[in-house]
Amino acid sequence: MAELRAYTDGACSGNPGPGGWGVLLQATQDGTVVKERELSGGEAATTNNRMELLAAINALEALSKPSRITIVTDSAYVKNGVTGWIHGWKRNGWKTSAKKPVKNVELWQRLDEAQARHDVTWEWVKGHAGHPENERADELARAGMAPFKPDTAGSASGRG
Repeated sequence: MAELRAYTDGACSGNPGPGGWGVLLQATQDGTVVKERELSGGEAATTNNRMELLAAINALEALSKPSRITIVTDSAYVKNGVTGWIHGWKRNGWKTSAKKPVKNVELWQRLDEAQARHDVTWEWVKGHAGHPENERADELARAGMAPFKPDTAGSASGRG
């Protein structure tokens, strides 16, 4: 049986500012990549945390059937939120322990719903530390952000 892994990352130019998310989905068999898919997107005015969440959400929503998957993220916010904090938030009606509304609540709810269909293992890796798949997810996130950055919008041609 193939092993599924999704390497996810978010990027933001300014926080808030234009942002992007990226996902490198890999299916491996006996340690060899047998299938790969790349996803990316972005928004004009967002935050880094929203982009990190959207990367994980899009990785899970891209799976057409319930799957066993490992999500690899360099975001402690996403990993700690989805494996720990979310349980209390749900119990408290999506309020923090300080009784304040959870930030990005609609994305946390969407992530909670997306992961409910799957058997998900969450893994954290240090970002920008030479991890090839994480670096690729970062490249995809920056590519997703590019159309929303004022200095790059419409200027993709003529480079290279």
